[in-house]
Amino acid sequence: MKRKAQAIWNGSGKDGQGKLDTDSGVLQDAAYSWRTRFADGKGTNPEELIAAAHAGCFSMALAFGLAKAGHEAQEIRTEAEVSLDQQEGGFAITAVHLDLRAKIAGIDEAAFRKIAEDAKANCPVSKVLKAAITLDAKLVS
Repeated sequence: MKRKAQAIWNGSGKDGQGKLDTDSGVLQDAAYSWRTRFADGKGTNPEELIAAAHAGCFSMALAFGLAKAGHEAQEIRTEAEVSLDQQEGGFAITAVHLDLRAKIAGIDEAAFRKIAEDAKANCPVSKVLKAAITLDAKLVS
């Protein structure tokens, strides 16, 4: 399986602007720029897209892990926060924090945490990132 996205950039790093497209069509001419990345510009940025990808990947991995253990979630709500920090030689994504709230009937806390930790470690987006990944997982009613 392969997925594609395209980026077009015009201009300098700080004053330029770009557009992002995905082959699925979900993103079409999605604006990104220095302002959307480092200030308050309207549009998206690579870190926001990585956060969305990680939240979605983790949530799906958790759903599969729960199903394997005989559980089905009523709702899995994951927020991913990506940290972009300046380091020697440039910027790096240094951390991702996953904040999970899940409604799952009939599961105990220990089993829930074990399955959530496994999903955090093994979803494909977690595997591709070199950042520290943390998780705050809570069952809610």
